[in-house]
Amino acid sequence: MRIGVFDSGAGGLSVAWAIQKAFPDVTVDYASDTKNVPYGDKTPEEMVRVSLEVLRPLAETSDVIVVACNSLTTNGIDRLRQELDVPLIGIEPMVKPATVRTRTGIITICATPATLRSERYQFLKRQYAKGMKILEPDCSQWARMIESNQIERKEIASLIDDVCGQGSDVIVLGCTHYHWIEKLILESANGRAVVLQPEAAIVKQLGVLLAGLGQPA
Repeated sequence: MRIGVFDSGAGGLSVAWAIQKAFPDVTVDYASDTKNVPYGDKTPEEMVRVSLEVLRPLAETSDVIVVACNSLTTNGIDRLRQELDVPLIGIEPMVKPATVRTRTGIITICATPATLRSERYQFLKRQYAKGMKILEPDCSQWARMIESNQIERKEIASLIDDVCGQGSDVIVLGCTHYHWIEKLILESANGRAVVLQPEAAIVKQLGVLLAGLGQPA
């Protein structure tokens, strides 16, 4: 059993490692589109077009592919499913879990511009977050910052302090690149907010899929 994991850059590596740890007997192949990273400032058409250049070869050797990119999932997963003859698992911002966890009714979604303007994300808000206040701070440079390993710690800490100061008690990491600064975000929140990211949920979903394919989960 071979599981492909795709992201625009290094962000999805944390997802690949979580999958490998959960399923040590499977082969996890990671592929990224380093030529076009990041995807967060691209149109849906651009994301689908450039990602398929990497995804098509990956699909030839994979039994399942995890699209570890919120921007691509929220803007293009349906098109990718039409183009690729392999099961796809996508990643999208954890709006519903956040609305369950919040006590203040104020949640923060840290995501790329492409994810925030996607119809899928707008649907998630309408479906699950009616009556709640959702903060969407400007994280547009975070993926580039993380990809180049030039972390602006003060800038990130200031942003997190601001949303916590507005009463947000749940922070959703809606981009896999942001998983690499989860510890910094938690430190900046300093107990005022919980941080949600989807690795455990993806592992669970993948386990169900593998069981359906007759593989041990």
